[in-house]
Amino acid sequence: MACIRKRCRPVDSDAALDARTNPGWHRGTPDYIPRQRASQTSRRSSQGGRYHASVSRIDEPWLIRDVEVPTRVALAPMAGVSVQAFRRQGRRFGAGLVCSEMVSACGLSYGNERTLGYLRIARDEHPLAVQIFGSEPERMAEAAQMVVDAGADLVDINFGCPVRKVTKTGAGASALEDHDVACRLAGAVVDAVDVPVSVKMRRGVRNGSRTALDLGPRLEAVGVAALTLHPRSAQQMYTGTADHALTAELVQRVGVPVMASGDITDRSTAERVLDETGAEAVMIGRGAQGRPWALREMAKGVAQDPEPGEVVAELVRFMREVVREMGAERSVGFLRKFYGWYLRGLPGAKQVRGELMACTTVDDAERVLLASFPGAAEHLCSHEAELAELPDSELDRLLDLPISIYGGG
Repeated sequence: MACIRKRCRPVDSDAALDARTNPGWHRGTPDYIPRQRASQTSRRSSQGGRYHASVSRIDEPWLIRDVEVPTRVALAPMAGVSVQAFRRQGRRFGAGLVCSEMVSACGLSYGNERTLGYLRIARDEHPLAVQIFGSEPERMAEAAQMVVDAGADLVDINFGCPVRKVTKTGAGASALEDHDVACRLAGAVVDAVDVPVSVKMRRGVRNGSRTALDLGPRLEAVGVAALTLHPRSAQQMYTGTADHALTAELVQRVGVPVMASGDITDRSTAERVLDETGAEAVMIGRGAQGRPWALREMAKGVAQDPEPGEVVAELVRFMREVVREMGAERSVGFLRKFYGWYLRGLPGAKQVRGELMACTTVDDAERVLLASFPGAAEHLCSHEAELAELPDSELDRLLDLPISIYGGG
């Protein structure tokens, strides 16, 4: 197993106190002076007077502190989905930022082999955020150091997962109920690493909650460099709709970039959310499952209507990348949910899905797909030429990648 070196950053106690008592203090320090682009113009809210960029183009770059993100479309962290193959695909289709699925801080701290597997990072994933979750500041700080040493460009903290297995430990969305605890966790991570720290959160635990609006400025005050808001409550899970009026309110209350997440599935919706909320970027989750073309449409503005052969060829390419990453045996069960996502709406999809679910190897599944959609072969030829240009897998961090048992937030 690869050895992951732990790195500590000395913390100035007076500076740390300033960060917690003077909101926005960190933005004036030498390591937090964002470079403003000529394409950005400032506008101020009559409610709070806070700065945020006026977004004119979804495909223009932006900054999370000193990390440049090439487009305003980010790929969300999703448990059991956001493996390396999924992230690399997202970058290829236009996502400016990709994020790992959430990683247990305790698992990293204990040196759990399966948890360490999440730190597999390829050179074509950058910029990449690795998301961590936990309820103990010391272990969160240690985990943050480990993911940075593994190559993460940002550390993201999960304050959004609504799944009981996570919240019962005091992690995930449960942190929204105690802002002092949330700030201690975030502050410990900020103090531990030199890269930007972001937080992904929900609006609150209960329906109608607005707790994220109060927590956001406090997270900014302890040094968090960006926020992502999924404006559903933890109680809602994925029912109902995302209330982006709340996202707009959060933007007005903080001076750091805000990413809007929830119910964004196409470019027109992405542009509308950016325009109505003032958010710096949109974060796409379920809208990209089996639909990488949606990312390209949002990021590049090119309408995407791939033919069945192209869809299946992309699925096969994804399957091959997952096998390379996870191994043939473990890929069988992992890939099954992706079959339905990719094939929905295609002719004969129901019958093909049934055959795929009965396959006991990925090779068998590939044969079923190519026999059912002969047009995929031509597209695969061009895919294989592109694969030859990808970074040498031997130079990637080849750690065993587990499948998460958790659900995402």
